[in-house]
Amino acid sequence: MYSHDMGEYHINGGVPLNGTIKVSGNKNAALPCIAAALLTDEPVILKNIPDIEDVHVMLEVFIALGGEVETLAPNTLKLRLLNIKAAEIPQEQAKKIRASILFAGSLLARSGKVILPPPGGDVIGRRRLDTHFLVLTELGSKVKIGDNFTFTAKTLTGADIFLDEASVTATENAVMAAVLAKGKTILTNAASEPHVQDLCKMLIKMGAQIEGIGSNILTITGVKKLSGCEFEIGADFMEVGSFIGLAAVTGGDLHIEGARHEDMRPAKIALGKLGIVWAHEGTVIHVPKNQSMEVNHDLGGMIPKIDDAPWPGFPPDLISIIIVVATQIKGTVLVHEKMYESRMFFVDKLIGMGARIVLCDPHRAVISGPSKLHGTELISPDVRAGMAMLIAAMCAEGNSVIRNIYQIERGYEHLEERLSSLGARIKRLE
Repeated sequence: MYSHDMGEYHINGGVPLNGTIKVSGNKNAALPCIAAALLTDEPVILKNIPDIEDVHVMLEVFIALGGEVETLAPNTLKLRLLNIKAAEIPQEQAKKIRASILFAGSLLARSGKVILPPPGGDVIGRRRLDTHFLVLTELGSKVKIGDNFTFTAKTLTGADIFLDEASVTATENAVMAAVLAKGKTILTNAASEPHVQDLCKMLIKMGAQIEGIGSNILTITGVKKLSGCEFEIGADFMEVGSFIGLAAVTGGDLHIEGARHEDMRPAKIALGKLGIVWAHEGTVIHVPKNQSMEVNHDLGGMIPKIDDAPWPGFPPDLISIIIVVATQIKGTVLVHEKMYESRMFFVDKLIGMGARIVLCDPHRAVISGPSKLHGTELISPDVRAGMAMLIAAMCAEGNSVIRNIYQIERGYEHLEERLSSLGARIKRLE
């Protein structure tokens, strides 16, 4: 397990990445599914769990609450929480990872109490907690706000809840609390991302009653008790999108194994505007070389716009990747990040490498390409911008150093080995 701020990547760019790479399990599905294992005292087996820092931190919380974790095989874990030892999420883990808040719903449902320190994680602008408070109080929880947040509920009761924003983690918390609540819960304006769908499918395997999966209205009928289950996490579509971008900008020919094609449809439209295409057969996506690498203008020769939105819109986590890819494409494109204030702040590093980008405001950037990028020293601010910098370094001429790679490895598994196998010149140094 990696420690904070220790490692750095040394990259010698400008080589095409060719070959086959297997996609990891979706980090954003793994984290709520680990929290959901709390909802039963029976064993839960989770497959395709990525071996990354965020998962290690979630497992530390699970153990601190009284759970046992056993590794059955690579990426396969057996989790069991027989008796709850503490109702408090440890401060140290909560600081490291925002997803620690996902234990709120399941712990409240199982033990009637949860003490939550303010969660940490990526610094990508203000991330409200209001929606979490809304859903848990509507289900019958009382909240005390001091240095920590304390939720208590003698019993949780189903409710008709309209979420004030389609928050992924608040939807997940609401679902985990509602599956054991008395009566029926309707969640309207619920998030519907593939990872939210995975969590719901896992809960159904445990005996929960949930209707409307994949839509923005979820109907949950509470049950008395959940049982253990075996569940496989879906593919990480952020990673697939990252690898497609990596293949395109390095001029490589890449086969990505284990992808879920239907999860890639929003990215297919956005990357298609940059002239990047791929083929799929079953769970394999093939990114061929000789891409057009030219902007596809909107009707009438207009400059295209790529913007993010809650699912099924283009995922905000791929915005940083799109920006880097756009620097290598002939033509001009506007990228509009609507969801977080600070996602764009890494573009000055790309400009320093030779990219032609106008940052209009914290949310919008105009990118004109193609630009030759040259290697430089970089520091990763958050997990997705870190991956974008890695892609930039891979297609740049010369050497780059990326520091604070803890922030990349929180979300991407064994990158050095996996990229080296495709011909990347990358070394991970402590």
